[in-house]
Amino acid sequence: MHHPNFPRRQSGFTLIEIAIVLVIIGLLLGGILKGQELINSARVKNLATDFRNIPMFIYGYQDKFRALPGDDPAASTHVGTTSITPASGNGNGVIDSLWNSTTAANESVLFWQHVRLAGLAPGLTTIPATLPGDYNPKNASGGIIGIQSGTTDAAETPVKGADGKAIGGAYVICSASILGKFVKQLDIQMDDSNTAAGSMMATPTTGYAKGAAATATTAIDDATSYTVCMGV
Repeated sequence: MHHPNFPRRQSGFTLIEIAIVLVIIGLLLGGILKGQELINSARVKNLATDFRNIPMFIYGYQDKFRALPGDDPAASTHVGTTSITPASGNGNGVIDSLWNSTTAANESVLFWQHVRLAGLAPGLTTIPATLPGDYNPKNASGGIIGIQSGTTDAAETPVKGADGKAIGGAYVICSASILGKFVKQLDIQMDDSNTAAGSMMATPTTGYAKGAAATATTAIDDATSYTVCMGV
């Protein structure tokens, strides 16, 4: 028996099915972006905590021993143990040497040994032969953290602003290798959102040297690593 040729129904997705798929994709992308945003916020929070904690180490040490960690001339008496005799500072009231010094006898290096032996901070209590290694604390981006006394000498300061003047503060805390996208958020959270002025400034980590010029916020590249310094 002959059957008439009816047109076959085309297979495929309906508009409703396509709409559902697009909604699901949108939800997944939104979740991924939100998750990344939360991760970034947590990292910036950790970076900010580093800057806030270090002054507490100073105040805690001064309250207990009436001396400045790193500069303490009686460190061996104050925080020495039966197995560790820390070197003492010169007692001149400042943390001498650069924040990223790799010389074991320098006060910016002794600072970490003193506050750790005092039970104020975690980390190695003996200074290794090769610095920084695992001796200096690390930030959430893996860069080293350090401290030194502030100076008005633009050639000796860790970083200088757009006005050519040294970053202010009795002490200057620096944290290296922070991506630009976090640098901008960090400055907004802790200072004036201007990375070339105020109490917080940033300069590229690559090629870093004392007296480095700060980079303006508008010139900060999200994918470039910077050393961020804050005067306290």
